[in-house]
Amino acid sequence: MEKDNFASAALLMIWAIAIFALALTQGVEGTIGVNYGTVANNLPPPKDVSNFLLDSTIINQVRLFDANPGMLEAFAHTGIAITVTVPNDQIPRLTNLSFAKDWVQANISPYVGATNIVRVLVGNEVLSTASKVLIANLVPAMQALHTALVAESLDRRIQVSTPHSLAILSSSSPPSTGKFRQGYDMHVLKPLLSFLRTTKSPFMINPYPFFGCSVDTLDFALFRPTNGVLDENTGLNYTNMLDAQLDAVFSAMKLLGYSDVDIVIAETGWPSAGDQGQLGVDPDSAAAYNAHLMQHVMSGIGTPLMPNRTFETYIFALFNEDMKPGPTCERHFGLFEPDFTPVYDIGILRPTAANFPSGPRNHTPESPETNRKQWCLPRKGSKEEDLQKNIDYVCGLGFDCRPIQAGGQCFIPNTVRAHAAYAMNLYFQDTGRHDFDCDFRQTGAVTFVDPSYGRCKY
Repeated sequence: MEKDNFASAALLMIWAIAIFALALTQGVEGTIGVNYGTVANNLPPPKDVSNFLLDSTIINQVRLFDANPGMLEAFAHTGIAITVTVPNDQIPRLTNLSFAKDWVQANISPYVGATNIVRVLVGNEVLSTASKVLIANLVPAMQALHTALVAESLDRRIQVSTPHSLAILSSSSPPSTGKFRQGYDMHVLKPLLSFLRTTKSPFMINPYPFFGCSVDTLDFALFRPTNGVLDENTGLNYTNMLDAQLDAVFSAMKLLGYSDVDIVIAETGWPSAGDQGQLGVDPDSAAAYNAHLMQHVMSGIGTPLMPNRTFETYIFALFNEDMKPGPTCERHFGLFEPDFTPVYDIGILRPTAANFPSGPRNHTPESPETNRKQWCLPRKGSKEEDLQKNIDYVCGLGFDCRPIQAGGQCFIPNTVRAHAAYAMNLYFQDTGRHDFDCDFRQTGAVTFVDPSYGRCKY
């Protein structure tokens, strides 16, 4: 049993490092984000959440379901890319340009200097509401919001889009026959896609293989090995349900002449618990789906109809939300419990020197065989007073420590350990990257994993 646990831990470490390697080699760093929902009464303060994401995870994109000022302030100076949302009920009012300008000036302009707001979503799954008022006003509201951003000179920095469920499709199987619902296709989605193309914004969808699978297709939905599903129209074989869903959307967009508009996965995930007898609802299945999802969308493989590409993807959700209505599974889509304990481990947690053994290292210079990029970080168990001495030593030698001073790109999280990591690595990189340059009286350890986050570059 101990050997099995050790092997599992080793595999998780390899997987986490692989995620970083993919991000660095494919040039797709930052494609994995999370949906930060707050329908719960036991969640930690937003500032604790932002510090946790920065210090302990590889997540650097977050989607919010509103534009809560406390949330936006919590992510200030983190570099994390933030997507905010205009609630559905405000869409009719947003068509009024004066209201749109007031909304931007109240909810975006005061925060955009410190918080990395990159996108505003107008509603969520509006076409699925069947509300004629909301649907008719969706595109005009997006246009007015974009005009308001132009007035604030923010249009090149902040995109405007809206997420859709797969219910916008009238046909999806096989994927090559993907088609938007009649009526919505020409009167709503075509002008919407035209707006997205003009403003260089993505078409956003919420694909959930979990809701589309059955006993016969569970393995297909979970990225497990199967014989696949053949699209006889194209001769292409699909090895997982997510690819089929994405390509069905792509086919529908292509039918309207908009295959050049990027696709972003605004929501997808898998619950770890549910009602008794519910199919495929357990931590192992949730871990399998989300781990393979991360690997797949970051790999650069793409889909059968969209090869050699990556997809900006937001996992639903960051936390289990105990007050969400509906079946039990709706309250168990989270990657983490409210105390930041992982519900299951898929490599989201950042591998750092804290995971390395605390014993002494061999002080041998770097050789050609080990000429890989390395970083120096505090060793697990190092005392804060010792780490503070390391900071004082490095900065006292005249190294540029401005990034860890107030307002600097690496000031947050404002902890001795985080600041020591930057200072110690600064010294290590400048003095030749030998193991002995990272000793710091046995408080430092060398790692091959880049600890950079947001705008803080090591």
